[in-house]
Amino acid sequence: MNRFAATILLIFAFLNIVKAQNIDDTTSVAHSPRKATIMSACLPGLGQAYNHKYWKIPILYAGLGGAGYAIVWNNNKYQDFRKAYIARTDTIDSTIDNFPRYSASNLLDLRNYYRHNLELSVIIITAVYILNIVDASVDAHLYDFDISDDLSLRIQPSVWNVGPGTSSFGGGLSLTFKFKP
Repeated sequence: MNRFAATILLIFAFLNIVKAQNIDDTTSVAHSPRKATIMSACLPGLGQAYNHKYWKIPILYAGLGGAGYAIVWNNNKYQDFRKAYIARTDTIDSTIDNFPRYSASNLLDLRNYYRHNLELSVIIITAVYILNIVDASVDAHLYDFDISDDLSLRIQPSVWNVGPGTSSFGGGLSLTFKFKP
């Protein structure tokens, strides 16, 4: 069995263990933000699975996959133009020039362009990874947060007299918060 299949098998086994712990919803099992954070740091998406936010996992892996692809693409282009610039500027006659239509200055500009994009792609994949951890932690903190009908907001137009003894009126919106006991 290859490593990919073994990894997928372990993830599904772990998810079944986590799901089995929450069979009886009447008993409150403490939901640990620390556990969600550690799980998400070890394997991106595992904290989201622990928080039962399965819909976020494909989005997370799309972001990581896209940034990973950009890293590979930009690194390949950077290496190509780096080698081409070195080949163009060396004094060896037997060097083959793979980019004869570009000047040495163009090759240097293209090398720098792809190096910049490579560095940006690394920053993006790091940001997605960190956001994955933060998201799992925040979701775990808000896991037991109760959103009930006890809070309401009413928005309505309102009219008021601008000054005492004048016939000038002003208009606007009135915001009313009601907290029901």
